[in-house]
Amino acid sequence: MPRTLLSLFLLLMVACVASLHLGLRIYGPSTLWSAIAGGSGTDEIIIRNLRVPRTVIAVLSGAALALSGLLMQAVTRNPLAEPGLLGINAGAAFAVTIGLVVFARTEPHWIALLAILGALAATGLVFGLALSLGPALGVGPVLLIGVTVAAMLASLTQVMLLLDETALETLLFWLSGGFADRPAVLIWGGAILVPLGLVACLFLARGVDALRLDDQTARGIGVGVTRLRLAALTLAALLAAVSVSIAGPVVFLGLVGPHIARRLNSGYPGFVPLALQTALCGAMIAVLADILARLIVASGEAPIGAVLALVGVPFLIHLLRGKRAVAA
Repeated sequence: MPRTLLSLFLLLMVACVASLHLGLRIYGPSTLWSAIAGGSGTDEIIIRNLRVPRTVIAVLSGAALALSGLLMQAVTRNPLAEPGLLGINAGAAFAVTIGLVVFARTEPHWIALLAILGALAATGLVFGLALSLGPALGVGPVLLIGVTVAAMLASLTQVMLLLDETALETLLFWLSGGFADRPAVLIWGGAILVPLGLVACLFLARGVDALRLDDQTARGIGVGVTRLRLAALTLAALLAAVSVSIAGPVVFLGLVGPHIARRLNSGYPGFVPLALQTALCGAMIAVLADILARLIVASGEAPIGAVLALVGVPFLIHLLRGKRAVAA
């Protein structure tokens, strides 16, 4: 297990260094060192002010989304769960749209705050509706309600944007998702919450491990199942919201990252080591996807969502085929 974590960390460092070198222009090691040392040339400024922030944003967003997806998959026992499934991304986008259309708020810190509040409100709505079905917080109703709420919020967002073309033009870049040209001040939110999320996983680990069996067994050893699910999914919502506030709605990272981390182990390593592996995998996938987005289209950049879809869609189909085979 320590060897796997070390390998993932080293691979992430290699990906980050490659991210600083590669792009529309490829810089050599000497230029990179000059930028780190404070060089004032054009190339050094590009590396220091553009490539370093987008690489850091990719690392934090990838780690946050992957960890969010892991928490959702663990407490719902559904391998297809990810931040978009419970309406978190849709809630964040809807809140940001309201802030722009109704209150004309376009400042980065307001967008971040609205995205977090919208994500938490959407999570609260999903669980409020699920709890209204009965005292036991079942897995199936939560996922079904989450998909329904996500569709409703996405539709409302589209209507509001169609009614206000100025808002559509302003939010189009943010809603497309990506790591480039994002406000560097928002990095601090991810830099604080991702480590705190990993620490919180340490306290949730015993209950999450117990949930791998079934709810009745978990309750039998003293785990408050409903309380645990609420805590874990609130943390997942916060992690996803911070990522959305920084990079916009980035898809598939919350789905793919946890599954790749699981496949690195022959058995179940425990929730805490799995969470560390998942965060590293998510960060590495995000950085590699960002590099590919710069190189795949000559003299331009491909949308990061399209690049991630190239990996995420086949992976989702593979998971669905696997579930069908198990059911058969």
